[in-house]
Amino acid sequence: MIRKFSFLLGLAALGLTGSVGAQERPTQADGAPTLNAQMSGDLVVHDPVIIREGDTYYVFSTVGRYVGIKTSKDLKTWKDAGSVFAEIPAWARQAVPGTEGIWAPDISYVNGEYRLYYSVSTFGSNRSAIGLATSKTLDPKAKGYGWKDQGLVVMSTHDDDFNAIDPNFVQDDQGRQWLSLGSFWSGIKLFPLDPKTGKVAPGTEPYAIARRPAPAGGPAPIEAPFIIPHGGWYYLIASYDYCCKGVNSTYYTVVSRAKKITGPYKGKDGSDMMQGGGTILLRADLEEKQRFRGPGHAGAFTDKDGTTYLVYHAYDKEAEGRPTLRIAPIVWGADGWPAAQY
Repeated sequence: MIRKFSFLLGLAALGLTGSVGAQERPTQADGAPTLNAQMSGDLVVHDPVIIREGDTYYVFSTVGRYVGIKTSKDLKTWKDAGSVFAEIPAWARQAVPGTEGIWAPDISYVNGEYRLYYSVSTFGSNRSAIGLATSKTLDPKAKGYGWKDQGLVVMSTHDDDFNAIDPNFVQDDQGRQWLSLGSFWSGIKLFPLDPKTGKVAPGTEPYAIARRPAPAGGPAPIEAPFIIPHGGWYYLIASYDYCCKGVNSTYYTVVSRAKKITGPYKGKDGSDMMQGGGTILLRADLEEKQRFRGPGHAGAFTDKDGTTYLVYHAYDKEAEGRPTLRIAPIVWGADGWPAAQY
């Protein structure tokens, strides 16, 4: 498990967290510039997720210690909008002694309120916890704004075979609510939630939905699950290999799908996610370019017009390895498989 927030703090200490201008100008098949090529402003993020309220898009991410917020009116120009927390909740400090930050958030709108799930942990340990904060609105100027911490959702200890970080909320086609999570250890788990509380009931057993069997001599990293319901399928996105090493990061993103939310999830070629399979969705720039490295920790959001956007971070070689916000519209193929326009 990677100490993601420490990487961001290191960038801040070096003064590498400021705004950047428009990026390079790659084009789509029709010759138009990609969305990524048009983005500017404060683009420093890690582990981003995105949602829209009214005319404003919000990105929540691992920035500093307390879940950073970015906003935009057009998905192109982004500005900093502060943090969700002012400090680590007392319950989290007690549950995970030595924790120094909050990271890897997930945002969703459920039953008239916004749910923000978040992670707390320490380096190299699976004594980790996922918490929940809620707010009636995302707009600080609106009535009802204010994040209320709801406490512990689920945690893992040294006796468990999973790591309770990198949460993602999803509701299935029957209205049941779930939380996928996991980083390293035995891979990705799926917990059923109590819809009234948004929490895992005590004693609930998770489903195992993805793992990478470790080769001799080392781990086979898998983390950052995100499930997208689409067209009668559930699409599971996950990140493979290593993040948080700047331009030396080897992160990449795979996708698989299943008819049941509990799996089995398989790639386009039939490869099983329980055996480290899947189909590549995001990879680093081509060898001859090598600008944006380690694309991963992807989330997704479907806008009012039906467009699904993939949001993720990648390390910008032309900006001293800064973790940079990337957003790519998804095009669904005739075979039902997604492709990212990045």
